[in-house]
Amino acid sequence: MPIVRFSKFRHVFGTAAKPEDQYSDIKVTRTSWDSNFCAVNPKFVAIVVEGAGGGPFLVLPLEKTGRVGTNSSNFHVDGHTSPVLDLAWSPFNDNVIASASEDCTVKIWAIPNEGLSETLREEAVKLVQHEKRALLVSWHPTAEHILASAGADNMIFLWKVDSAEVLVSIDCHSDLPLSLSWNLNGSQFATTCKDKTLRVINPRNGKVIAEKEKAHEGNKSSKCIFLKTGKVFTLGFSKRCDRQYALWDPKSMDKALTHEEIDQAAGVLFPFYDAESDIIYVAGKGDTSIRYFEVNDDEPYVHYLNMYQSQNSQRGLGFMPKRGCDSNKNEIARFFKLSSNKCEPVSFTVPRKAETFQKDLYPPCISSTPALSAEEWFSGKDKNPIMMQMTSESGDGSTDRDFVKSNTRISTILSSSANTSRPISQVSTNGNGVLAAALPEGLNIEELLEDIKKLKATVRKQGRRIAKLEAQLEEKAA
Repeated sequence: MPIVRFSKFRHVFGTAAKPEDQYSDIKVTRTSWDSNFCAVNPKFVAIVVEGAGGGPFLVLPLEKTGRVGTNSSNFHVDGHTSPVLDLAWSPFNDNVIASASEDCTVKIWAIPNEGLSETLREEAVKLVQHEKRALLVSWHPTAEHILASAGADNMIFLWKVDSAEVLVSIDCHSDLPLSLSWNLNGSQFATTCKDKTLRVINPRNGKVIAEKEKAHEGNKSSKCIFLKTGKVFTLGFSKRCDRQYALWDPKSMDKALTHEEIDQAAGVLFPFYDAESDIIYVAGKGDTSIRYFEVNDDEPYVHYLNMYQSQNSQRGLGFMPKRGCDSNKNEIARFFKLSSNKCEPVSFTVPRKAETFQKDLYPPCISSTPALSAEEWFSGKDKNPIMMQMTSESGDGSTDRDFVKSNTRISTILSSSANTSRPISQVSTNGNGVLAAALPEGLNIEELLEDIKKLKATVRKQGRRIAKLEAQLEEKAA
């Protein structure tokens, strides 16, 4: 693996937190799905834990370190009926988190500013569309209230979460989606799939812009991450089960820009990208190490820097957004490493003699302010993230806004603008955009909407089955 000879990040080193600054006595989940099971922002850390008869996850304020123990249920979010498979904090509201579960639902939760004092069972929004397990959730990087979810039904849905509305249904995957990563302005996202194909997709219409079959030829899970330069970094396995990385240019996917083997270990590798420093951290499930690479425009593009090693293997990792790092300590990254019974913060710092703010280490970072509304983004607008300074005076940019449901559905706006023959004043709707006058008394609107969603899902499923059978008939006829 090539090494950068001259780099300000050449001597970055990782330091584990002291025992009193760790989160101990936690029953971390044993679910076999390849996920990080941990999500972090400047206010809270969320960890998927073991639970009887449901799918709880733990939400703790960052400062609440030490032994969690028997009081852990007071900090549980426990509203799923099956284990939680993925978590993601909203980039624009540090009190809002999305969860994907084996119960086929995606739920949005609003955490109080001061943290939880008792088990939270009521979600803010419930998103029901997947026919099988919901596997992945990922927030849009610049538009507020836009969320992507991927499921074992091979579908990806784009949601406007404040109105619980599906904006786009994407069915281009022939097998399980394994990872999903947005580009810098959210105009595209990349996915890896169990069919070994790397895809770059237009999220507004679901069309595949570029794809590479057998980006990694091994049968084990592969992961991808979009870089700010527009290139895609992938991790996977070779036919001989060697772990490897590759860098791809979506404009020309015939051949990788670089393709290197890492080692022969068995654990699935996960990438974590620091866009401000152009550093990619690579950590394997079950490994005791975290490698880091610098990405630039000089061949071979991906340059090995160093490796952090510890004694305990990791079950998952949470990655702190850059705005949550401590610039007073020259901290450029912070991980929250999960083992069987604890969560251990690991800080990566650049050694400097000067105690003043190191401007070269901290260019403007992505802030917690959305650049676009959901309506603006869906209409076709793209904007880069709004940036903020990392000086100690500017704070971490954390937000304390309440999550508010919206009665404004994009589909309603589009239909009303397309059909103006009927005066708007004659149509009375409830909060879900359903005609209130047309409903008989005593009918539960929520149950009706739920039945409609399930019926639509069944129709789509049967439609795909019919198309598959017709294709088989055509092959036999030919």
